[in-house]
Formats: sequence, C-alpha cells, structure tokens
Amino acid sequence: MAHHDRFAGRTVIITGSSAGIGEGIARRFHAEGANVVINARNAEKCAEVADTLDADRTLTCPGDVSSSDFANEIVAKTVERFGGLDCLVNNAGVGGSHMLHKTGDDEIDRIIDINVKGVIYLCRAAIPHLRKSEAAGGGSIINISSVSGIGGDSMLPIYNASKGAVTNLTRGLAQQIGGMGIRVNAINPSITRSDMVDGILSNDALVEAFMRRVPMGRIGEPEDIAAAAAFLASEDAAFITGVNLPVDGGVSASNGQPNFLAYMQQG
Repeated sequence: MAHHDRFAGRTVIITGSSAGIGEGIARRFHAEGANVVINARNAEKCAEVADTLDADRTLTCPGDVSSSDFANEIVAKTVERFGGLDCLVNNAGVGGSHMLHKTGDDEIDRIIDINVKGVIYLCRAAIPHLRKSEAAGGGSIINISSVSGIGGDSMLPIYNASKGAVTNLTRGLAQQIGGMGIRVNAINPSITRSDMVDGILSNDALVEAFMRRVPMGRIGEPEDIAAAAAFLASEDAAFITGVNLPVDGGVSASNGQPNFLAYMQQG
C-alpha cells in the first residue's frame, strides 16, 4: 500500500526503469510524491513510461550506466533539474546464461560492466549529493542485486560473480559512508516478472521447477520489489544499512535440500 506523499519533495534516480522491476519502483516512488528520474538505454521506452507520470516530477535521462561519463551526467542533470538527490536505486542490470568455457570476452565485459561497474560509477557520482540530503532517513542507496548474489546458479556463474560483487559492495560502502548519513542496502529478488526472465516464464517446465522452490508459490511481481525499496528509502528504515534483503517468496531460506513436503503425506 503506497503512503501518499511520503517522499514529497524528494528526488530519486532509478536506473533501468523503462520496464520490469525498475518501472515498478519508479511508479511506486512517484505515487508517494517523489521526483523520479527514468533511465534506460532505450530513449523511446523511457519516454513511454514518463508520459504516464506527472511531467513536473519526472525527468527522463536515457543512457548506458556502464559509461562513467554518463553516470556523472545523469546525476548532474538530476541535481540541476530538481535541486538535489535523496535516493539512488541501482536497478539496471543484464542477465547471461552460458557455459563459462564457451563464453567470450565481450559477454564477460557486458555483464561485469553493467552489473558491477555501472553500480560503482553511479554510487561514486551520487555520494557528494546524497550526503546533503535532508530526507528523514538520510540519503539512501538501494542496489537491486539478486538471490544469485547470495548463492550460486548452475548456468549463471558470471552473473553470480557480478551480483556477488554488488552484495559485498553494499556492505563495504555502508561501512564507509554511514558517517555521512547515507544508508546503503540491497534487495535480492528471485524470479520476478520482467523482460529479463521472459525466457523462463515462457517455459512451463521451468516455471513449474521454480514453483517447487518458492514457498509462497508464485512469481514475484515488480510491485513486491518496489514496496521493499520504498521501505528502505523511508524514515522507517533510518537505522538499517549494509543489509541484503531477499524479497524472494522464501527461496533463499532453503538449505538447498529437496522439498520433502512434496513427496510426503501432507497434513
């Protein structure tokens, strides 16, 4: 449930917000009164989302977060337009499912450049402005990581490496800039409805296999992640930093052993 005007007068950058989880987060912050910056590499898709929001509280800034020049630019344009920055949501990310010994340099670079360097570049550019934030909970960085940043996946070792980096960047940066009044947290989704997992969602057998691993018995929705992001950015989370919060229907609570319940008499 959105809290009306909780973020009125606050400014939030959400990278990768033209669709999926990022769009859900942008809509949630906008619904709670924030100025939102919509970003993705595709300018047309950014414009489509922005057109459904209040023009006076929305800035579109298309571009590639894996460029440090662009990371500096999106922060500068945001501050120029809205006068400051209160929250950065690093959501832009790419997947990649390959056997490592058959993976070329370009594919390795693509995943690491966007998922790791992009997050680092945006954090670096945002910190000087986030430390000036007068938001109730202080300045806030929220990294959208993954359960793949907490444990491993058989077909995603490079993606695991990239999200594992985000997991520990979140912890280390929280230690470094807590004294500046900036909180740094991550959200770790499992399978959540978005373009990135369309391939999985269209494979009935794979969806069924996922459902055996999700205690809550459903696919995550962008709104599930958005609700957690809004909480972490809010005054209610004022003493929470350095946390990797799984929002995954219980997937990461498992020790990895089979679901005995599926094979036993249910009460």
